[in-house]
Amino acid sequence: MKLSKTEEQLMQHLWKLEKAFMKDILEQYNDPKPATTTIATLLKRMTDKGYVSYATFGKSREYYPLIKKEDYFSKHVNGLIKNFFNDSASQFASFFTKKTNLTKKELEDLRKLIDNEIKKK
Repeated sequence: MKLSKTEEQLMQHLWKLEKAFMKDILEQYNDPKPATTTIATLLKRMTDKGYVSYATFGKSREYYPLIKKEDYFSKHVNGLIKNFFNDSASQFASFFTKKTNLTKKELEDLRKLIDNEIKKK
């Protein structure tokens, strides 16, 4: 199951904190901060989806992510390539390099990354 945008925002905070109580999570938000009940609802949904778990300390819960940020991102990029680019990384790369206004330096850096990956294979 995918995370909603608000769930992804909360997940970003959890990835940053690694482990957090409700008050720690709320501190990560800019004003106006969401209601505690809103965050509790999001955490419940994310727990049900298998993205978050918690340890209980008395009446408090310390939440932590069950999926790494890199793994979540990788899964979604691969889904994007499959669904929008006919499962073709080349089509994705072509679109990405032509339509994202990358600078010459960014394209050169990207080429170096690709060249390094080719050398590893």
